[in-house]
Amino acid sequence: MIKKSKKVKEITKVDKRIEEKKDDLKELNIPAEAKEKIDKIKKQLDIFKKNVMEKFDKYIIGIGLLPPEMHPKLPHEGKDGGKEEKLEEAPAVSASSVSKENKDKINILVLVDDSDSKKMPKYELKTKLIAIIKKIAEDIDKNFTTDVIILSELWQSLYDGKSTMVKVVSAAAPIYDKGMLAAIKIAEIHKNMVLKKFEKYIVSYVLSGSLLRGEATKESDIDVFVVIDDTDVKKMTRAELKDKLRAIIIGMGIEAGEMTGVKNKLNIQVYILTDFWESLKEANPIIFTLLRDGVPFYDRGIFMPWKQLLKMGKIKPSTEAIELFMSSGEKMLERTKDKIKYMGMEDTYYSILTPSQAALMLFGVPPPAPRETAELMREIFVKKEKLLEEEYVKILENNIKIRKDLEHGTLKNITGKEVDKLISDAEKYLKRIKDLFTQIDEMKQKESVKYVYDSVVTITRDIMKLEGIEKVKDSEMLKLFEEEMVHRGLIPQKYLTMLNDIIEAKKEYDVGKLAKHEVEKVKKHSSDFIKFMVEYMQRKRGRSLERARIRVKHGSRYGEVLLLDDTAFIIHDIDNRDKEISKAKINADGSLGTTEPTTLEELEKHLAKFEMFPKVFVKEPLFENLRNIFGKDVEILINY
Repeated sequence: MIKKSKKVKEITKVDKRIEEKKDDLKELNIPAEAKEKIDKIKKQLDIFKKNVMEKFDKYIIGIGLLPPEMHPKLPHEGKDGGKEEKLEEAPAVSASSVSKENKDKINILVLVDDSDSKKMPKYELKTKLIAIIKKIAEDIDKNFTTDVIILSELWQSLYDGKSTMVKVVSAAAPIYDKGMLAAIKIAEIHKNMVLKKFEKYIVSYVLSGSLLRGEATKESDIDVFVVIDDTDVKKMTRAELKDKLRAIIIGMGIEAGEMTGVKNKLNIQVYILTDFWESLKEANPIIFTLLRDGVPFYDRGIFMPWKQLLKMGKIKPSTEAIELFMSSGEKMLERTKDKIKYMGMEDTYYSILTPSQAALMLFGVPPPAPRETAELMREIFVKKEKLLEEEYVKILENNIKIRKDLEHGTLKNITGKEVDKLISDAEKYLKRIKDLFTQIDEMKQKESVKYVYDSVVTITRDIMKLEGIEKVKDSEMLKLFEEEMVHRGLIPQKYLTMLNDIIEAKKEYDVGKLAKHEVEKVKKHSSDFIKFMVEYMQRKRGRSLERARIRVKHGSRYGEVLLLDDTAFIIHDIDNRDKEISKAKINADGSLGTTEPTTLEELEKHLAKFEMFPKVFVKEPLFENLRNIFGKDVEILINY
């Protein structure tokens, strides 16, 4: 644990002093005269805050109480722009160091946002503010002394490499704060902690983000970034240095939040110097923004020269960066098209398919394959039970057809308007399916709990079978589900509770002790349980298929090989998969036999044989097969 510095302890003491004044004084064992005095000061501070806010409204971004005798002479600009006064370090605060003369003085800091001030010079603005705020304070209490700091003056002091003014601001205990006082306090404390530990490596410590652009709220994060010098690293790689320091620096940020009470708001970015420089050359917009808006709380002479060069227009993107940005537009547009295509191909498809399967399973039908779902919905719910209208089955069929056409390449792309229609239909469909669940529940009221129990047990066995747990006895089901599914983190704890309730309800029902309202509870649990398990099975099967897939690039085309048990299916071009597809036997040594043409229909029939797809181990002969099939320029894609 890092020890608190003397400065941090002083700031913490001042914060505590203010908080004590806000507490219920009746619980404190202090004299009545002291209570009365503290109450009076608190009321006077509230009046001061109210009067200042009424006078200057949105320009006041912070009012704080300074420690005793921390009332340094702050600099302000003369008419010629020069500094008229020196800024001296404030002395340390202690009870014994407070002079008799200043014993009753209350030092108040007022922080003003002057970014919108264009009608008068900043020195003139500050002079007027000092006079008005001083008068407001003296009218309330002669012992009130005020310091006014305008934001541009504070930032300029940091640009000039002077830190005393920011130390004064960071010492203020907030009476009113839009977020800036808290940001400065935690940034100053965190900076000191970082420098004390890593000063040799720290090039710059910079406050940035929405606070400095005037866009922040009290809930906004406090953005800082730290630049680490990696130019002389010898004992470890640059990446290792960055990761090591980053972890410690972020940990210090959490500790600084604990010290100041500004928790979970410090957002820390760590850059190494070489990466920062490369990003500048590449015209990285994030780095340009950080340079433009950032204010250095510490700088070894790197950040400010770069900031000035950027302001002067001397830092310009390279030709390569410009070309990269030009080409990125087309790439982004293609990605957008792919996302829209994926929405039509996967998202809306599964959004209505999975609930449909759940409805069939709730009715008592074993988990259906996707291609069977629409027809089963029609046969059972439309024709036989007359619980659902034909138009909803057609919505499902249309969605399945669009996905199939996109997957097979019959349909190349899908428009935003078509996706909107799919989403609209999906919302309509889901609303109706919710009603269907209610209808099924009402119909099942006349049936025994045994049906619900059997459905839940069946799907539980199916789920556990996917995880390699075969032949589960009824008496062992709950224990195995807990050990193999819940404790391993595969299934949330609440579904174990649901399963237990359903099993116990079945026992109660068998002996005639289950009340009607408890039956409803069991049905609700079973509905939630089954829907979740169906989704789990879909995800599990989808992930297992990826284990059997090898994706390749050859020339400008992309292909893939599916290794399914003893047969490999080769799709030469995934954009035209219905035109070029072949298959080959997988030999014992892992190589492929003679390829022969096949069809997507045959591939789909082969896929339907598997509940889960086996793990695939690629052996060396297969690589030579890939070269023969796709050409010498074949590349195997990782994390496609």
